[in-house]
Amino acid sequence: MAKKKAKPAAAQKKAKPAPQKKVQKPAKVLKSKGKAAKPEKAPPPPKAAKLPPPEVVPEPVKLAGKGPKGAKGQVPPPSVSAPPRRADGWLGPMPDKPMPRSTKLPPEANLLTKREMEQALTVGERGVIGEGSMKGKLVLYQGFPYLEVIGRDKRELWFLLQGPDQEVLPAYADHKVSVSGLVKRFHNYGGSVDVRKYSAKKPEAEVVAEVDVPEAVKLRLLSPGEVATIANPGMSVGVKGFATLRGRLEMNAEEYYLVVSNPGTRQQVAFTLEGKASKGLKKYIGEVVVATGVVEKSTGWGGRIVCEICEPRAPEYPPVARETIEVVEVEASGTGQAREANVKLNHGLTVKLPEKQGHVWAIEPQTAKRVSLREVNVNHPNSGSPVREFFFTPRNPGMQEIEFFLGKVHNPMQVARTFKVIAHVKSPEVVS
Repeated sequence: MAKKKAKPAAAQKKAKPAPQKKVQKPAKVLKSKGKAAKPEKAPPPPKAAKLPPPEVVPEPVKLAGKGPKGAKGQVPPPSVSAPPRRADGWLGPMPDKPMPRSTKLPPEANLLTKREMEQALTVGERGVIGEGSMKGKLVLYQGFPYLEVIGRDKRELWFLLQGPDQEVLPAYADHKVSVSGLVKRFHNYGGSVDVRKYSAKKPEAEVVAEVDVPEAVKLRLLSPGEVATIANPGMSVGVKGFATLRGRLEMNAEEYYLVVSNPGTRQQVAFTLEGKASKGLKKYIGEVVVATGVVEKSTGWGGRIVCEICEPRAPEYPPVARETIEVVEVEASGTGQAREANVKLNHGLTVKLPEKQGHVWAIEPQTAKRVSLREVNVNHPNSGSPVREFFFTPRNPGMQEIEFFLGKVHNPMQVARTFKVIAHVKSPEVVS
């Protein structure tokens, strides 16, 4: 029995170290795992995954950093490589801070020379810094004001406008702006300007829009002075507006026109009557008529009136009484030869000339004054062309030569025919 008890005791002694060995083994395994963590960092797959980025990024950075100019700062390389990546095609410099970019202006630097300004306005130049002024068009990009300047080679340059006025300048978008301040050229296609002073001008498009005003708005009531100048030959050509004109009504073919000054002479001013109020005026031919409407003087000798009101008026002075004087009549001959007539001093001379459509007979103003032209009348027979009658009362004795010109109604200088009358003016005693 004693032997049997000893066996289990020995077995227990042997069993105790066994679990101790098992506990030590896992501890050794943990240490071995900790050592194995170091070789996990060296697997080739993750290191191979880092190789593609250097092929895309470092190579362009090295190219952009070449040369002494690229080594001066790190801002130019990203600005040069960034524009091609923007889908909107913007090539100018990009701001790196939100608005307002700066609230205090930098101290004043040296003025840029003419040579430095040429470099600042050349595409691809960098490193120019100094005080200067520029003119261009103000444009907005992502809410920032830029000055678009045309460079030396007719290419656009963009300068970011900085300073306390950066929040105000966007209101002048598409305006012509002139700025002066510190110019910094750090980009292939521009730079920045710390604005000290600026001035803006309205775009030309607004001025053109003001000129395109409807015609009805332009019409206005003409002043008495303008109405007086319209009635004079060679004055107020192109004037248009509402006015009232007074003159003698005449008819040529189917058109009615109003003679307002110098009737019967080559300085006659007449206006063709148009509109509804100009219908049915045949019964007033030869009378004084007042026309109110839109007056437009197209030439120095007249134009047209779109009548709203056309009414007859009494003449200012009565016609000459022909019953108390002796009147000599002369009619134009078809041959066009000069006609002679013997006229008594202070008596009458009548010359009748047939007219054609669109033309009117007239004499020189000096001749009308010398021979004392008193009346000019137009007779419209039932058949045939109208006949114009010139009535003179000569005041000076001697031979008086009167030449008549058949010219256009509103341009008497275009002559189609001439006729001449030689009047021998003598006193009544000599004639008797």
